[in-house]
Amino acid sequence: MGPLTGVRVVEIASLAPAPFGCMILADLGAEVLRIDRAGGGGEGLTPPEGPLDRGRRTVAVDLKNPDGLATVRRLVAEADVFVEGFRPGVAERIGIGPDELLAINERLVYARMTGWGQDGPLNQRAGHDINYIALAGALEPIARKGEPPLAPLNLLGDFAGGGMLMALGIVSALFERERSGKGQVVDAAMVDGASLFTSFMRGMHAVGLWQEEAGTNILDGAAPFYDSFECSDGMYVAVGCVEPHFYLEMLALLEIDDPDLPFQLDLTGWPELKKVIGERFREKTRDEWAEIFADSDACVTPVLSPWEAHEHPHNVARGSFVEVNGIIQPAPAPRFSRTEASTPVPMDVDGRDVVRTLASWGIDESETTALLETGALA
Repeated sequence: MGPLTGVRVVEIASLAPAPFGCMILADLGAEVLRIDRAGGGGEGLTPPEGPLDRGRRTVAVDLKNPDGLATVRRLVAEADVFVEGFRPGVAERIGIGPDELLAINERLVYARMTGWGQDGPLNQRAGHDINYIALAGALEPIARKGEPPLAPLNLLGDFAGGGMLMALGIVSALFERERSGKGQVVDAAMVDGASLFTSFMRGMHAVGLWQEEAGTNILDGAAPFYDSFECSDGMYVAVGCVEPHFYLEMLALLEIDDPDLPFQLDLTGWPELKKVIGERFREKTRDEWAEIFADSDACVTPVLSPWEAHEHPHNVARGSFVEVNGIIQPAPAPRFSRTEASTPVPMDVDGRDVVRTLASWGIDESETTALLETGALA
């Protein structure tokens, strides 16, 4: 089930961004076959099992074995999409670069997931999420005034700017293929994806509505109406009442009625407003405030941990989380009115069965058995 039902994906095992992108494809109905590196080690490490692996079948292949390499090429002949997360040039050295595989299957969408991209002076350098978003200009603004930038975990580079962008690129290339009949290479780089998320900020800066110093703007923690506030139990609420009528509603529910308070958009008065609002929030617990603001448009919500979010009534009502293999995790998104995605299943849901898996890709049992005997498959 799902809008990508019928799409077949061959994924070379890697870490974080590409697996996340392939999880999205699997959630939306694509059949994803992950190629694990037999013996492990080197680039393309097999990630630890978890939510990013859901919806896959897996086969372990020795890519240094000519028969193993030939097996991957046979799978590609039956695939719509091929995904790799090597440094630029590694796939070519192995023998599974885009020229080789598109020669086998001209309709193939060949997706390449990297941090720096396929070209440029840094394309051979190591890096991680924090490095990519730093060079994209997306890390520096995430800071309190006078404090160092705070990395937003590895959400912005690995997952949003990496895996999600790759999935969008793949779907776009599949759509274009319906017109041209031909596949193409998708160069998905985390530095590019992270830079896209600065578009709004750049527009605001261009018209004088965003200051270059971090921690001095409406959306970066400076404003008293767009920040998190500590409650009496040490937990937090998130406040996002940017619009004046929402801001006034927040003040009313906080029972703050002081005609001498600074105007909402008076930057010089923000420290005083923060002090007054912060003191009031510290008078009750997070959940007490959540109850007070539950039916209002004041844009005040409890700050939930990842281990609490699935219990919130709104998320429960929408079925926003599911349990897969004993782990509570986000449900597939977005939602579709006609081609609804299935509930995800664990990787190799009924056990890894190489013979059965490869049979569904056109490789018969006798061939698979021979490949297992030679060590081309594990």
